[in-house]
Amino acid sequence: MDTALVVGGTRFIGRHLVTELLDHDYRVTTFTRGNHDDPFAEDDRVSHVEGDRTDPKALLDAKREADPDAVFDCVAYQPRDVDAATDVFANVDAYVYVSSGASYGAEDVPKREGATKLESCSAEEATDDSPATYGARKAAGDRIVFEAAERGVNAMAVRPPVVYGPHDYTDRMAYWVERVAEHDEIVVPGDGTNLWQRVYVEDVARGLRLVAEEGTPGEAYNVGDRNAVTLDRMLDLIADALGTTVEREYTSPRELSIVDLDPSDFPLYREHPHLLDTTKVAELGYESTPLAEAMERTVDAHREHDRTAADDAPDRETEERLLDVLGTV
Repeated sequence: MDTALVVGGTRFIGRHLVTELLDHDYRVTTFTRGNHDDPFAEDDRVSHVEGDRTDPKALLDAKREADPDAVFDCVAYQPRDVDAATDVFANVDAYVYVSSGASYGAEDVPKREGATKLESCSAEEATDDSPATYGARKAAGDRIVFEAAERGVNAMAVRPPVVYGPHDYTDRMAYWVERVAEHDEIVVPGDGTNLWQRVYVEDVARGLRLVAEEGTPGEAYNVGDRNAVTLDRMLDLIADALGTTVEREYTSPRELSIVDLDPSDFPLYREHPHLLDTTKVAELGYESTPLAEAMERTVDAHREHDRTAADDAPDRETEERLLDVLGTV
């Protein structure tokens, strides 16, 4: 393979994927609506087609322009998007759908491709766009990939858990980087042992390329940090990258309720362990970046670009009110 079409490609996962493909001598075309700055606008190795990926005709125009060997679908958020894409790209060497670890519908530890059941998806959920139905919609896209493969389409799915790294616009990791960098004491929901596996964005890009080159049509592949760490250990990694330390006030749901907070209000907190088995993608040659290195790059990028917490995360004033109360107990 030497030509690729990236549906998406200018913001986060797609941006790193384009770089990964260029590093492996692909000719790349990106297909976006043009709503965001294009970091590859001055790179003559990257062509761009503008259009709406929800329009099958626009997808077909992008295919004709790029004539790709491999297609990477980074922005398919509803099942009908995947259905249209597997039709338009039915004869490419590889169609790789970016799914999600959220597509799993059982709290197995770890979650395994082909063994752990997927979320169901109703007709109403399939056309929704709220976070509550995200996993269901991604799972429905997985099933469309499997069905397409049965009729001869070289379609595969990649399931990452929470993705972090430079250019992450969700600001989930940025919340904790800012807290550790700017404050001596922070509130941690629970006892710090909750486990929500993450994956460094450059590793997602590598996994996507490997699946396109070496994967089997009709299969799904988990990609994730090979060393999954607790929230507490993640804070250690952030502090090490910053060359600092931070005191932690571990809090119960009852204590958080004093200031009308819940553990789920904190970024990267999840009640049940979320761990993906990455054995299958490792058999294709996948390795993840050492955690200290990945976190150092992430922290440097977040600090350089002044990334802070998302608006829906707990604010520092509320956190300090809780710390004051707990300090009197």
